[in-house]
Amino acid sequence: MKRKIASLFAGIGGIDLGFEQAGAQSIWANEIDKYCAVTFNVNHPKTKLVVDDICNIKGKDVPKVDIITGGFPCQPFSIAGYRKGFEDDRGNMFFQIMRIIKEMEENNNKPRVVFLENVKNLKTHDKGNTFKVIKETLEDNGYYVTEKVLNTCEYGNIPQNRERIFIIGFLKKEDFDRFSWDNIPKIKLNNKIEKVVNWDLDEDIKYHYGPEKKCYELLKNSIKEKNTIYQYRRVYVRANKTGVCPTLTANMGTGGHNVPLILTNNNVIRKLTPRECLLLQGFPKDFIIPEELCDSRIYKQAGNAVSVGVIERVAKEILNAMEG
Repeated sequence: MKRKIASLFAGIGGIDLGFEQAGAQSIWANEIDKYCAVTFNVNHPKTKLVVDDICNIKGKDVPKVDIITGGFPCQPFSIAGYRKGFEDDRGNMFFQIMRIIKEMEENNNKPRVVFLENVKNLKTHDKGNTFKVIKETLEDNGYYVTEKVLNTCEYGNIPQNRERIFIIGFLKKEDFDRFSWDNIPKIKLNNKIEKVVNWDLDEDIKYHYGPEKKCYELLKNSIKEKNTIYQYRRVYVRANKTGVCPTLTANMGTGGHNVPLILTNNNVIRKLTPRECLLLQGFPKDFIIPEELCDSRIYKQAGNAVSVGVIERVAKEILNAMEG
């Protein structure tokens, strides 16, 4: 029988997809963003999605599951954000997760595993105090906790530089003892950037940066090399020489910094398409992009998503530990 999961802050379902690829079954999810819900529903038709503020979700609303997951908002802890942590309302969302778990316990439905994902800066935020609070809160609620920072390009065979912390709480000591990060070693990056981004295609003109753009002169003078991903950061352009895409962000489709750009083989400067961004997060080629959503919505969703391949590898080790 497949292990069942429920996901909080589900987004477009990257964690759900990773766990399902590992052999689990996503049966319930919660997400507040109605546009994410559109994408989630067309790609996860068998999962019940509740579109609502997590503050309105009660433990009794969540069906009986083995694992509860949560990629809770990372902006309060990220370099790109203001790093306010728990002072930011979004940073308090961790405690909403714990509230729901406590309410689930009252209904004899305490999940056997808690799986959380966030930016790596969570570990060092406020001199480590933020992470200390999270770990101690999980432990006070009966969980044995382990964590590790993993980079997408090192652990997911996905050509994106994306470091994230994964926090796992096991209710059973034997599950915790059987789980080992050593069973998730670094792997060779065979999925090169050239397999995801096609420099021979100019794509739709709406992705082009031509003379009509205010930043064109800056881009033209800075973007000279093929097979390189560039970042436009408002006042300067930076080339990524590592052969992978820099970290995708939620604001990349709104004219903000970190817009990923390339110079095609036809010497056209263009930004990565929404499909390319999803591929750089490890979503499959047949992942459905709803036609009714504008590109900016998909860019935001891709930037906020998780790297599916990394989730799958960690999920497999979690499931193996649970099966003994």
